Amino acid sequence: MENIVPGIPVTIAPGIVRLTAPNPGVMTGPGTNSYIVGTTELALIDPGPAIESHIAALRAAVGERLKWIACTHTHLDHSPAAAALKRSTGARIAGRIADQDGRQDGDFTPDLAPEDGDSICVDGVTLRAVHTPGHASNHLCYLLEEQKLLFTGDHVMQGSTVVISPPGGDMQAYLASLEKLLALDLEALAPGHGHLIHTAHDEARRLIAHRLKREQKVVDALARKHPATLDELVVYAYDDVSEKLYAPAKRSLHAHLIKLEREGRAVVSEDRWAPKA
Repeated sequence: MENIVPGIPVTIAPGIVRLTAPNPGVMTGPGTNSYIVGTTELALIDPGPAIESHIAALRAAVGERLKWIACTHTHLDHSPAAAALKRSTGARIAGRIADQDGRQDGDFTPDLAPEDGDSICVDGVTLRAVHTPGHASNHLCYLLEEQKLLFTGDHVMQGSTVVISPPGGDMQAYLASLEKLLALDLEALAPGHGHLIHTAHDEARRLIAHRLKREQKVVDALARKHPATLDELVVYAYDDVSEKLYAPAKRSLHAHLIKLEREGRAVVSEDRWAPKA
């Protein structure tokens, strides 16, 4: 598998070009993938962060053909470049607004807020919006129906699991949205970070199993130490990850605990968690 190099357009399927932003990191892998769909008319999925070199590379790649900019969600590595590209191309922006939680693109202003099942058509192909809340409340995937290819944003990442950060992130919703993928006719997944995933349904099942296994570790951690804070629980629930990752792990841990509380399996008082008696 070739390395992903930011700034270099790569054709990954007929009529689909991936151009990766220069924002690699622990949370973003090789960088945020932007996808250009079409030939004579184009849609751009996830314009990415407002980095001038990335915007310039996208602008050069789309020329005067860009009709739609479709954002999966409004985290700061996925949507901020939309405004500049709209100004320079006249393309319309599709995506949904989320409540501000300190992690959202506060300047995001869509021309269309797709509902689940709504479609965008360019160049004879159809991108169907699939509402997949969980990583973010406003998260959408886009299904390229003609190729059975799902652009997953941060719903599914290649080579990593996504962080679920309350309040916008919701573990219960995330698991339901993964189940939703199993009902779609899919050939492959085009993630917001990493390479194409050609085992779409197997990957969804793997992620569901992984999250439920982690949930059991959270339950076991609660049984071992309670009442306990997130700082105290993360040591047990995430004993298989580096301490350097405890900060994001605590966010997903919190999401697991909220799910358990909703299900009547955990209680919280003054930021200390315990099993439900």
